[in-house]
Amino acid sequence: MQNGFPNIRHMRVFLEAAATGSVSHAAERCHLSQPAATQAITRLESDLGAALLIRRRQQFSLTECGIAFQKRATSALAHLETGARAALRAAGATRRRRPSFERAVTAAQLRTLIAIANSGSFTVAARNLDLSQPTVHRAARSLEAQAEMTFFTARPSGVALTPAAESFVLGAKLAQAEIRQGIEEISRAQGKDKGTFLLGSLPLARTTIVPRAIHAMVSDNDGIQIRVIDGRYLELLRSLREGDLDCLIGALRDPPPADDVHQEFLFRDALAIVAHPSHPLAQRPSATLQDTLAYPWIAPPRETPGGQFLFETLRIEDREQTPVRIVSSSMVMLRSILAEGPYVSVVSRHQISVDENLGMITPLNIPLTGHHRDIGLTYRKGWHPTKTQAQFIEFLQKFSTVSEEGPH
Repeated sequence: MQNGFPNIRHMRVFLEAAATGSVSHAAERCHLSQPAATQAITRLESDLGAALLIRRRQQFSLTECGIAFQKRATSALAHLETGARAALRAAGATRRRRPSFERAVTAAQLRTLIAIANSGSFTVAARNLDLSQPTVHRAARSLEAQAEMTFFTARPSGVALTPAAESFVLGAKLAQAEIRQGIEEISRAQGKDKGTFLLGSLPLARTTIVPRAIHAMVSDNDGIQIRVIDGRYLELLRSLREGDLDCLIGALRDPPPADDVHQEFLFRDALAIVAHPSHPLAQRPSATLQDTLAYPWIAPPRETPGGQFLFETLRIEDREQTPVRIVSSSMVMLRSILAEGPYVSVVSRHQISVDENLGMITPLNIPLTGHHRDIGLTYRKGWHPTKTQAQFIEFLQKFSTVSEEGPH
């Protein structure tokens, strides 16, 4: 099994057998012979490396692994159906009386679609899948023929997805995420627990919360792998909504950024005006915002919470001559530039806690108002973590509570 997709038809046969307790009924519903249905389930079990059904003379029942995978496979196929319906709407088509195209889609077609969507190129997709370009091209065009709509359009730099394809690839990616979780639950049931957690992390949480949670999780589990993906908020949010991330930690948005995500509050953070400890204002027992305007500013991007505070609350660009000389969201850049001269910036106190303890950055004694922001977790609505993933979330919650007490 490659890239998260077992044979889709085999999954459907398994789900019918699980629902009816009978392979013969599953065969009838899937328009297969009974030997073919039995073979489909056997091959699925081989792909997953686990027995899913307990064979009895009259009726089948589910193993522990079968119960776990049934739920995930059901959700995965539901995502494919939702994606297909959205694709039909995007293409201006209507559902015909014949079975919709997602019921005949293959794992190879889904892998190809996702690879093309991620790379924007048939050539790169073929390389990533370790297939020939003609093979990828055939799978892509057969999917279009099956769906009876255009999915791919040529562009100078590669290939673009049509709105219909964008709709269906979302369902495919969410299905892929469900299957990945199902495979990890099977692993846990077998005592292996080789799970993963894909975490999108914004700058604040990278300093203390995420490292502490990762250390606790790795210390407590032998097989877990944590993958931390850094990026800008909108990029991470899109990855979350498409199933490429399990969770996002950082500043919450008000109002919520989309209807299909849920935000969970963890703690309230405060911003501070900061500089290098050698800065002239760092020696003053009290200073004012006006005092900082005589020095060059390093500003966070406007779309970040720190940038919103600087540009919208303090309205620093409305000054006759703006002191903002540099715009950057990089903590490495901020730390390095502050060390070069008398620069000033605004940043989360928690985000600089390590640098503050090391004497590399210091908050200036400038009182601020309206500078608090809510920090928390963002999930997809309807996302159900595995037990291993839920344990990591508990560690994130635990160390966020520690962070709320203040930087150390």
